[in-house]
Amino acid sequence: MRFTVLGYQSPYPGPGGATPGYLVETDKVRLLIDCGSGVLAQAGKHLPIYELDALLLSHYHHDHIADIGVLQYGLMVHQLFGQRPADRPLPIYAPEAPAQNVQTLTYRDATCFHPINEQTNQTIGDVTVTFLRTDHGDGDPCYAMRLESKGSVIVYGADSGPETNWAAFAQGADLFICEGTYLDHNKPQKPNGHLSVRDAAELAESLSCGSLLITHLFHGYEEANVMAQAEAYQSGPCYVAKIGLQIELTT
Repeated sequence: MRFTVLGYQSPYPGPGGATPGYLVETDKVRLLIDCGSGVLAQAGKHLPIYELDALLLSHYHHDHIADIGVLQYGLMVHQLFGQRPADRPLPIYAPEAPAQNVQTLTYRDATCFHPINEQTNQTIGDVTVTFLRTDHGDGDPCYAMRLESKGSVIVYGADSGPETNWAAFAQGADLFICEGTYLDHNKPQKPNGHLSVRDAAELAESLSCGSLLITHLFHGYEEANVMAQAEAYQSGPCYVAKIGLQIELTT
């Protein structure tokens, strides 16, 4: 599997940036995970959007879904141009709530909605995806994703607070994508459904993950500061998210 960062910033994109969105590619499929502000412009550097096989959404906060409407418009146009079959809407796998968000995911022949929950086991081409509800604090469901293909495992942690039960879900993952919303100086005293960079590093180390990608970062953070606060992770390569970063997983 190849994992590409299309966007990683939160709560809004910095100049030329993008909020969360990631591309997962195998020999058979191309999957978009989350679709934040600016993600489509970055995706176009890697593939035409009409070649996407599925979109997987962790939850419905604006920084993770802002580009969905324009994705739908784009797919509609490509169907009119004959570049994507009209009978092949892009499947969007996403939480069942809130209902007002779900209603926006089916658009003409361009996109269609498929609900996910912790019991969902979805195979898309040669990738199997399972889901874990995270501790994201505000009541609406947010799901981490475990993607397995040909012996490689990627776990995308989405947005997650300290009460998420990662044990069996992420233990030993080849690549763990974990949010580092806060640095030490701005981490709130009371948990609020997010982790700090230091939390992410300690978590990945405790799970013996083969590599760590720290994401969901404020665009003004300095990479050196992020790496310094990720010192607890020693089990493998540690990456700080940046647009265009690619990580190849091979068995």
